[in-house]
Amino acid sequence: MARQLHLNLNFLNAGTFGAAWRWPASDPAGFFDIDYWVRTVRLAERATFDAVFLADFPSLSDSPEFRSFQSLEPSIVLTAIAAATTHIGLIGTASSSYNEPYNIARRWASLDHVSRGRAGLNVVTTADPAAGRNFGADVRPEHDARYERGAEFTAVVGALWDSWDDDAVLGDKAAGRLIDPSRIHAINHRGKHFSVAGPLNVPRSPQGRPIVVQAGGSDAGRDLAARYADAVFSVALTLDEAEEYSTDLRARAVAHGRRASDILIFPGLVTVIGGTEAEARQREQELWELLPFEYGLRRLAGTLGVSPESLELDKPLPPLPLAADGIQTFFKGAVATAQRGNLTVRQLIRAQGGGTSHRIVVGTPEQIADGIADWFATGFVDGFNIMPDVIATGFDAFAEEVVPLLRRKGIFREHYEGTTLRDHLGIARPARRATASETLFGAPTNVAALRT
Repeated sequence: MARQLHLNLNFLNAGTFGAAWRWPASDPAGFFDIDYWVRTVRLAERATFDAVFLADFPSLSDSPEFRSFQSLEPSIVLTAIAAATTHIGLIGTASSSYNEPYNIARRWASLDHVSRGRAGLNVVTTADPAAGRNFGADVRPEHDARYERGAEFTAVVGALWDSWDDDAVLGDKAAGRLIDPSRIHAINHRGKHFSVAGPLNVPRSPQGRPIVVQAGGSDAGRDLAARYADAVFSVALTLDEAEEYSTDLRARAVAHGRRASDILIFPGLVTVIGGTEAEARQREQELWELLPFEYGLRRLAGTLGVSPESLELDKPLPPLPLAADGIQTFFKGAVATAQRGNLTVRQLIRAQGGGTSHRIVVGTPEQIADGIADWFATGFVDGFNIMPDVIATGFDAFAEEVVPLLRRKGIFREHYEGTTLRDHLGIARPARRATASETLFGAPTNVAALRT
């Protein structure tokens, strides 16, 4: 079978553009209306998308007067969506900085059971100072320290998912045996950041382990992804950037004892679609005019880690040394965009749609489909995180006009072949992994013998 394209819907409230909520067809209150979320994901499922992806920010947006934001907790939203859909994957975000591994392992294992094998966990290392203050952290941990904690967090979550054998649930009514305790294993983790005995109190889930996703573009982020991720959400503004990222990440995966093909790479792709290219450009212009300029400036300054007052609108960016504890992926994306086009601050704000550091494509359905196919053919990407300019109308146009073109090119599915997220992504269900420190539930055991 020919290599197949993967598509995820990166569901950012009203849409990726900051003014999306002001578009005539948008519902300003949709960002906290579960019916809106369910309707949209059902459309993505009809278009046979691999998954819906929900970002999360555990603090109130710094500009709630200007833009809708991630308000509802993602695992709750995805559980409601699971009940209203049958196939589409459900990927949600959790912060390793402000969560404990046991809580998240239990929550996502539960989601995998509830959805019958469609769950994915996106692990992020939160850098937002406002989020830190919500969890008693007045000082933001340094970048490398956040990723060190994130790596340990991800390893412990995986060990908890593997703390039950597949056949631990007996359900033997005649013998009066519900569970075989000898097939459940305490993980006995003692690390720098976490101490977790285990086992999990949820049986092994339909996928064995939910899909693990990572989105870091820094050196530490890439290494975390190379060790643990099944899929990576990346930023690639040019094919050269996509090639560099793919080559580096896959080489790191091999260095960690994995295969280069074990990680799928999905850059973000912001789409602005019109019946003609002129109509698409007009739509982009109208969205730009709806955006308060103050918001765009404030958002760019936050990405760069500077004050808005330090940016002169009609001059290029000032020298900006990359802070070690900054959000490096979006910082680098913004700076690269400015340098590549020799843009002023005002032009850069517009080039980013007032708030995204991902690649923006503007054109007809045919142009969008051709561009996706061209990138996919290089092998540097396995698919895209589709980020419509406006969910209302913009995602409809992609699902109903671009997807059929991708199918005609023979690179995207006509229907789902399986039922789990692993089926959609072509990732095999993993065998349970024993850890060096595990014991039988309540009693020591010989780990070497256990592995045989």
